[in-house]
Amino acid sequence: MIINCKGQLVDLKSPKIMGILNITPDSFYDGGSYKNESEILLQVENMLNSGATFIDVGAYSSRPNAPFVSQNEELQRIIPVIKLLIQHFPSILISVDTFRSEVAKQSISQGAALINDISSGLRDDKMLQTIVDLDVPYIMMHMRGDSFSMQKQTEYKNITNDLTLYFSKQILACRKLGITDLIIDPGFGFAKTTEQNFELLNKLQLFKTLDIPILIGVSRKSMIYKTLKTSANEALNGTTALHMIALQKGAKILRVHDVKEAEECISLFNATFNN
Repeated sequence: MIINCKGQLVDLKSPKIMGILNITPDSFYDGGSYKNESEILLQVENMLNSGATFIDVGAYSSRPNAPFVSQNEELQRIIPVIKLLIQHFPSILISVDTFRSEVAKQSISQGAALINDISSGLRDDKMLQTIVDLDVPYIMMHMRGDSFSMQKQTEYKNITNDLTLYFSKQILACRKLGITDLIIDPGFGFAKTTEQNFELLNKLQLFKTLDIPILIGVSRKSMIYKTLKTSANEALNGTTALHMIALQKGAKILRVHDVKEAEECISLFNATFNN
């Protein structure tokens, strides 16, 4: 499983880490944490030094009931940060968390290398063709509705089968257009109950039949802290526990807030299962 990130080949045979950089004021865990260039650069430097292969930059919070952000505001937030990171870390692989094709286009033109779309192209009918034109890896997540409605759309006949069908359709649409480097994300917490999240994690290996690398985003999410009756701030240990389960079931990318701990998890996984 090798993906081409603007000429840099990344082999996903060994799992990789995607560090989260939220430049939003309202993300569920670290919203508003990075208020100036120095804080952003320090956080990214720490993540890269701790073992992150990718840095995922998001300028539009997708947490439940997150407020609407206009395209112009999203661009005004994200483009300066991409320019800043490319200037200071020329070989950095930036993933852009957006469902808008224009944001994707402008971000890649400034040096980003991947697009991470929570809607799998279903919220912008120009997105898939834009990915073809940009020739970059494309991460497709499963969700229903938007931040205001998704928690009311949790009815499934069989959640694993339903998601497999969803991804099969989107993968086929991408392949027909000529998109080659694809990654899927089950979308933990998006239009799913806590019980459904754990069912998906338990059956994660079933998605390997799609023959597409699997990205997992469970870092400090409510499925962890509600189960443990704690908070996002206290959910690191629980996150690491679920990361190990996800790796055992086939996850190839961990999207995380805490890179050092995720890297240690991968190191122990590799030592255990790749000897």
